[in-house]
Amino acid sequence: MIGTIAWGIIGFAIIGGSLFLGFSPEFGGKPSKEDIKRYQKSGYYNDGVFQNIKATKMDMSLKDMVSIMKEYFSSEGEKSPLIAPPHLKVDSLLLANSIDDFSFVWFGHSTFFIKMGTKNILLDPMFSEVPAPHPALGKKRFQKELPIKIEQLPFIDYVFISHDHYDHLDYQSIKKLKQKVSRFFVPLGVGAHLKKWGVEESRIQEFNWWETHQEEDLQLVFTPARHFSGRGLNNRFSTMWGSWVIGNEKNRLFFSGDSGYDTHFEAIGKKYGPFDLALMECGQYNDLWCEIHMMPEETAQAAKDLKAHCMMPIHWGAFALAMHPWSEPVVRVQKKATELSVPIIVPLVGQYVNDLSAVDQHNWWESNP
Repeated sequence: MIGTIAWGIIGFAIIGGSLFLGFSPEFGGKPSKEDIKRYQKSGYYNDGVFQNIKATKMDMSLKDMVSIMKEYFSSEGEKSPLIAPPHLKVDSLLLANSIDDFSFVWFGHSTFFIKMGTKNILLDPMFSEVPAPHPALGKKRFQKELPIKIEQLPFIDYVFISHDHYDHLDYQSIKKLKQKVSRFFVPLGVGAHLKKWGVEESRIQEFNWWETHQEEDLQLVFTPARHFSGRGLNNRFSTMWGSWVIGNEKNRLFFSGDSGYDTHFEAIGKKYGPFDLALMECGQYNDLWCEIHMMPEETAQAAKDLKAHCMMPIHWGAFALAMHPWSEPVVRVQKKATELSVPIIVPLVGQYVNDLSAVDQHNWWESNP
């Protein structure tokens, strides 16, 4: 009887998991045959998958994977702060009525609201509590509330997506945002997810690496990164990943997305630098995946390669997706940036920034172990 019950539970779990994988909208869409023909013309798509410019190690041993999962789901320790980090609330009227040439609000991790000229922009909008296909499959955001609710955001002209991982492309956020966004700029393949979630194809524009586009007064370039993609168990490398150059006559911004350190940063700096501000991935790193996520010291060097006048570390401050102490990324990158003479800012989550030289560097993370 016990054996029968046990096998019944296992069978139920398998069936439930299969149904979830097969029917949950979180996993996004699949490319059509016509889509795949487009990918094959990109120059970076071979054998049915997108590929990094340089060969990149992605596989870990079973022993490594078991060890990582055990450590990740063990007691929190320093991976998450004991109390929620300080953050500020932002007034919706301030965002809607701002006349600043350039301003931004950081939501933690890699999500930003940016005002550039007259345009409202969102970068990698991930507003949900857990960066996973189901709340039970991940850890919650450090902060219990966002600086502003999605419903209170002003109309968004452009949403930029760097890649389709859950901490950068969030189904629930897109579902709530899609009716108040004019255009979505995404890597090759990511459009299939958005179309699956009800965004009209006419509002989606996909980009290949080094592809440029002029959108009214904004110059856009989708630039390389060293990373990977995939939202399911068997679709790794199925969509492209990358970084963004966004600029107008007065300001030039670089958004790194996720990336390991490599020569592409120098190439981007030579072609499109210098940058007034570089938003640089700095967090969720580990020696086991050092080719797809930078160590903090590499983040500072990458900003220097880009010829950034100022850098801001991102991809930290909201979620624990690796095993390092939660504030270690900013401590290490700040030290290296000082050594390299790269100006760095670390505003609070929710802080309205309209002057890069006036961001108070009071190390707000030090009071929160």
